[in-house]
Amino acid sequence: MATSIDNLTIAGTLRIKEDGVSSQTRATILRQDANAVFPINLTSLRVWDAYQTSLPGTAATDDLALVGGTFGTAPPTVSAGDLKALGATTRYARFQVVLPECYDPAETITLSIYAGMVTTISDTTCTLDVQCYKLDKVTGIGSDLCATAATTINSVVLAAIPFTITSSGLAAGDTFDVRIAIACNDAATGTAVTPTIAAIDLLCDIKG
Repeated sequence: MATSIDNLTIAGTLRIKEDGVSSQTRATILRQDANAVFPINLTSLRVWDAYQTSLPGTAATDDLALVGGTFGTAPPTVSAGDLKALGATTRYARFQVVLPECYDPAETITLSIYAGMVTTISDTTCTLDVQCYKLDKVTGIGSDLCATAATTINSVVLAAIPFTITSSGLAAGDTFDVRIAIACNDAATGTAVTPTIAAIDLLCDIKG
């Protein structure tokens, strides 16, 4: 028989037997938090087509760069370099991320990338795009799970750009192989046009 108690004060010690509340599994606990934030360390980003290689310190060809900044003054960032008057240019980086053990299966997953332009916007366009593939852990790979199209970052005010990951069938421990792309087209701007990523977060619903 269930008993309802509006207020309960315990003056001594509360003891719960081993098969009591503490034995609940995650499956029996209601969702605890929506969009919990799991930051991705920028040092985990790699050269997309030479994954054994860390990002260079200067962007070149089709590679983004990891810029160290100045300790205590300017934080590390990921940069496409100064692309003024270079026409259409696309640069990439790649990383892996694992869904945490507290992830609520098949619930919301978002990659939130804080990005924008440093100094000057492009005179044409600049976009950020994400491709996200689930690895099957036996050398196989699925289809692109990112449901969000390339999104403009052509603003000198850096902002969070959300990329929705299709979560059907996903569970804790699933590993993603992610490639980010900055595509900038600048014809004749005279000052620096530097697409920049300041942070990357994995957001997902968790429980337990």
